[in-house]
Amino acid sequence: MHTAESIENSIVKKYKKTIWGRFIKGLKEYRLINAGDKVAVCISGGKDSMLMAKCIQRLQKYSDVPFGAEYIVMDPGYSKANRRRIIDSADLLGIPIKIFESDIFGAVVNVEQSPCYLCARMRRGYLYSFAKSIGCNKIALGHHFDDVIETILMGMLYGGQVQTMLPKLHSTNFEGMELIRPLYLVREADIISWRNYNELSFLRCACRFTERTANAFAPGDVSKREEIKQLIAALKKVNPNVDINIFRSVENVNLDTLISYHNKDEYHSFLDKFDD
Repeated sequence: MHTAESIENSIVKKYKKTIWGRFIKGLKEYRLINAGDKVAVCISGGKDSMLMAKCIQRLQKYSDVPFGAEYIVMDPGYSKANRRRIIDSADLLGIPIKIFESDIFGAVVNVEQSPCYLCARMRRGYLYSFAKSIGCNKIALGHHFDDVIETILMGMLYGGQVQTMLPKLHSTNFEGMELIRPLYLVREADIISWRNYNELSFLRCACRFTERTANAFAPGDVSKREEIKQLIAALKKVNPNVDINIFRSVENVNLDTLISYHNKDEYHSFLDKFDD
């Protein structure tokens, strides 16, 4: 039986390079946690947020940078069984969670147009609000490297735009608050490996909409994100570095080679300087 200590030790020993090293690199490279911060570590009950919580908990013990952390769980209307699974997982990992309530599932369950988008927006608002009420200046979400590159491709193929999921953001509605993504450079395959190595079982998606529609799709039907995930997996069979190249494509944007681009409401075209 794995213990909280052995699970934590696996992060810095067996997964030192693939998880802990990339976690630390992301924190340093994007300056995600600074001295004096108080971070609300947002736990959904899935593998990503649980790993993030353990990484931040470990960091808090040994870091030279003093910071605070609160491990928060928003219950948007989970079933009793799913709520219990989150509590049991947190107990096993030694994570001291604080649970607060909302009724987001009830608000979006009958929404036909983009319920997942609306749910995500509402969740973020509740998380910011609760985090600020307990004295935090940042919320940490468990998005990982694969989420980032999938977002890039989804924007290009379905949104007709070049954009990415940034490692940190200022809140537009909660002054002084930031959103950070500590697992930004950690790959999902390594998170899955860590979970399996420690024989852990976490929630996947526990929303009422998913439960209601899980059996409604025809065989082979997948979400747009899953479609992109499958596309990247197929491309990697030909070019194993395709994921990192997608990531670097938004690090190495050359404005002189773009037909047009915009910064907020300010638009520019290559024609603006073509005859200079």
